[in-house]
Amino acid sequence: MSWLSIVGIGEDGVDGLGEAAKRAVVNADYVFGGARHLELASALSLGESRPWLTPFSQSIEAILALRGKAVCVLASGDPMHFGVGATLSRQIKTDEITVYPHPSSFSLAAALLGWPLQEAVTLSLHGRPIELLRPHLHAGVRIIALTSDEHGPAAIAKLLAETGFGLSIVTVLEALGGPEETMRSHVAMSFALTGINPLNVVAISVVALPNARILPLTPGLDDSLFEHDGQITKREIRALSLSALAPRRGETLWDIGSGSGSIAIEWMLADPSLRAIAIEANPERATRIVNNMLACGVPDLRLIIDKAPTALYALEPPNAIFIGGGGTDDGVLETAINTLRPGGRIVVNAVTLELEALLISVHSKVGGSLTRIAISRADAVGSMTGWRPAMPITQWAWTKP
Repeated sequence: MSWLSIVGIGEDGVDGLGEAAKRAVVNADYVFGGARHLELASALSLGESRPWLTPFSQSIEAILALRGKAVCVLASGDPMHFGVGATLSRQIKTDEITVYPHPSSFSLAAALLGWPLQEAVTLSLHGRPIELLRPHLHAGVRIIALTSDEHGPAAIAKLLAETGFGLSIVTVLEALGGPEETMRSHVAMSFALTGINPLNVVAISVVALPNARILPLTPGLDDSLFEHDGQITKREIRALSLSALAPRRGETLWDIGSGSGSIAIEWMLADPSLRAIAIEANPERATRIVNNMLACGVPDLRLIIDKAPTALYALEPPNAIFIGGGGTDDGVLETAINTLRPGGRIVVNAVTLELEALLISVHSKVGGSLTRIAISRADAVGSMTGWRPAMPITQWAWTKP
């Protein structure tokens, strides 16, 4: 039986609510929401008002403690689209919740802009790093992004200008759906809007200059897109390694001996649902990993600065493991194999004879595939051109039964 109502409310307040949504608010013994939400609904007869607490998790606990009573939660727009409804639905059964959605900020923005919503990238940057924009910055792309406050639009424009997208059009849509609704546009590199309402959405029409830092959609990003000291899985080997790791929706990767973080970063770029943990003992390389994960738009990459296998013991078992460094260290490969989830994949790249010998031994015991990868690049030989071979790689790939 439904005891929890989640009501989306817009800047038009009670006037924008349907009759069923109004009844859900009026009939509730407890009404949760932000101070602004409660004010917007104040024209109705409210039960006991419960403004959101800090941290927000305390309010979630308070709602759960009232299970079985008549509770209403007020939320902005569509509660199931980057909203509190999505959070609550992970902890409360569907048949206990009734949701009354209001047009989302994305829908309202698309309507004003005249953009087909299904053709736009929609992102929430509310309380999240604006670097999440980076993977979506391609010529001609349209992006609609929720921001945290009045400073968000300028920060987004600055990021665009610094990464070669300075001619992009940045449109700030404020107080959507209410009497103070406005829409203003500026070119990113000369963005100078002031007096921005904290309740705003930013729409970006992306224009890429010749020097734009575009992250291609396929695996095997150019090595120049990463900071590194030479300890990096080169692009061709990286593409083959990611293919062997075969990322699947919602999975987690351990990148052991991460170096520049390139494997973990490209794993996460493959799909927003993917997670990765980079394990790197060298502090200088760890700093580069942080720089690379921000520059590549995956700020949620988890970094552990420690040596394997010690760093692995407290972690949840992964779905995939990549070992690009430290594979011969005592216990690393054994721990990885033992910890990997059933059906999980492990890929190890060997450059040294010692690690290659270990992989041949493991392959003879548990199976999998052994592949020799040799890459040569054209280079100057005196006044002419010849092939210069890179160090060959022996790759072992195995799926755990």
